[in-house]
Amino acid sequence: MRGLGVTVSVLIASAFFGYLMAFIAGLCRLSNNIVLRKFTGFYIEVFRGTSLIVQLFWLYYAVPMLFGIELGSNWWIGVIAIALNYGAYMSEIVRGSILAVAKGQTEAATALNMSSFQRMRLIILPQAVRMMLPEFGNYLIQMLKATSLVYLIGLNDIFYYGNILRSNDLSMAPTVYLLVLLFYFILALPLIFLVRKAESISKKGVAS
Repeated sequence: MRGLGVTVSVLIASAFFGYLMAFIAGLCRLSNNIVLRKFTGFYIEVFRGTSLIVQLFWLYYAVPMLFGIELGSNWWIGVIAIALNYGAYMSEIVRGSILAVAKGQTEAATALNMSSFQRMRLIILPQAVRMMLPEFGNYLIQMLKATSLVYLIGLNDIFYYGNILRSNDLSMAPTVYLLVLLFYFILALPLIFLVRKAESISKKGVAS
């Protein structure tokens, strides 16, 4: 229970910044500016193509040593690593969902003399977000599981305290890790419910 607060706080912050990064990167990938597209594409490929553990250690050890940049507390480093990693994956969901909106919708909005910003905000994004919901929900559960890695940089999360208990008595390892497993499963239950709710909403959106 002592590690619950850290696990939940890292999850909430990572999800917020991860979704924010997903929208920013996804929209940048659709930009007419080639430099912006290439830079965003580079970010996405790097973070999708490398391990989250390596990214975590890179931000924790390498960035301060190579560039002299302190990214803040260990908590913030964990949040940034998870958010950047999953933001890269989810940006492709944002891009794909926007491209999946029927072109007739954009043409109709153009005929109504809407600006590109108005078309995106009022016509395209509301429809695209419905398509994003199920996958966003699935990645939220993935981010919960990813929080178990933050103990590697010294955060006292659920997995950290599980390891402390296990090290005190090795014969308790099966029981301890079963309890840790149950903790993560209990935390995932409301998220699983949200995913199903999101799928239901997205289906209604398609039906309408």
